[in-house]
Amino acid sequence: MVLDPDEGAHAAQRWSARLSLAAAALGVLLPMIFAGTASLILLVVGLGGMAVTAASVWWVLTRRGVIRIAAAVLAVAAPLTVIGFYDARNLLWVVMVALGLWGVAVWAGRAAIRSTGYGAVPVPEYETPAPRNPFLIMNPRSGGGKVGRFGLKEKAERLGARVVLLDPDHPQDVAALAREAADAGADLLGVAGGDGTQALVAAVAVERGLPFLVISAGTRNHFALDLGLDREDPSTCLDALTDGVELRVDLGYANEHPFVNNASFGAYAAVVQSPAYRDDKVRTTLELLPDLLTRQRGPRMIAQADGVKIPAPQALLVSNNPYRTGDVAGLGRRELLNSGRLGVLGVKVDNAAQAAGLLRGRKAAGLTVRTAQEVLVDADREEIEVGVDGEALMVSVPVRCRIAPGALRVRVPRARPGVPAVKPPMDWRRLRKLGAVVGRTAVGGRGF
Repeated sequence: MVLDPDEGAHAAQRWSARLSLAAAALGVLLPMIFAGTASLILLVVGLGGMAVTAASVWWVLTRRGVIRIAAAVLAVAAPLTVIGFYDARNLLWVVMVALGLWGVAVWAGRAAIRSTGYGAVPVPEYETPAPRNPFLIMNPRSGGGKVGRFGLKEKAERLGARVVLLDPDHPQDVAALAREAADAGADLLGVAGGDGTQALVAAVAVERGLPFLVISAGTRNHFALDLGLDREDPSTCLDALTDGVELRVDLGYANEHPFVNNASFGAYAAVVQSPAYRDDKVRTTLELLPDLLTRQRGPRMIAQADGVKIPAPQALLVSNNPYRTGDVAGLGRRELLNSGRLGVLGVKVDNAAQAAGLLRGRKAAGLTVRTAQEVLVDADREEIEVGVDGEALMVSVPVRCRIAPGALRVRVPRARPGVPAVKPPMDWRRLRKLGAVVGRTAVGGRGF
């Protein structure tokens, strides 16, 4: 008897859903069985400890001196007290096992939902001729010297590219260099450097209708990650010069300033403007945040996302396509780069109680999460600090953030690691249906 592969996949999906539901049920029942009525106390103490910790962190960020030190002690003491409370009643093992069961429930549930085809939306690839006159800009200091360490200049020149190495001691206008190269006949523009430099040259590529090459030689290279490029070995990005395909992705703008990742406003943008930030990030942040978060310093902003007001946020992040918010491991990543929508994340917290309320996630009163095609940021001053792909700028208000859908042609290697898999949100109703069905379920479809 030969087992039908499809039937095996259906069975795996069905049993993953059942495992998830069973683990979740045991995670609820276990404390009730071993703790009885005290299980409610366990829950209250746990939630209370989390709220106190969140409030303490708020005090650490908004106070100085003795109060900050006391808040830091409380932020550490609160979770330790909760653990001690559980242990004194010989129930710590119950809590740990229950949390483990919930971890299994989430893991198995996501596996079942993912097998239905969730997130399996391929990014369209376009076959285009290899460039004949590629022009690349490389920053030798970016990413701790990756350009030299991986021999990027030498490999690119062997593949027929013209390479300009930036001189860190004499800043150059990379956009002007890219325009000059385009005028001289370059048919591809590329950058080995940070996301800020990538954005400037990408805008020129859009302006001239040329393909753009991303070489992941920066420190973090979030854009390269979301394109599915290899960040461990940036030399593989150069394979696109001979064996590549094109992706059509969006490009964001804050007024005339392009961004491939995001534009940040408010507290973070003000901190990175400080000359002391480069030398001592932690100390500078702790010194400036109290005045910024309590509104004693910095602009008072009002933002509108497609006309919907976001009043007085202390921090606002506008991203080129929305970031994931339901997966802690995936924070800072984008599922799509071609949705034609800006991601909008606003934070407004005025006291410790509201800081604790952020534990509710997207439902928190002080948190705004949405998408928009246009975001308008105004303030009570003529210029405000804006962090554009990590670059600190002063920009005249109002700042209009917009997105240019599919404007950027990115040439990538045909063979590349790919974008990290999307973790689907938990949908318990859908899991019950998947687990209850006898026979074929929803593999490869979205019928639930």
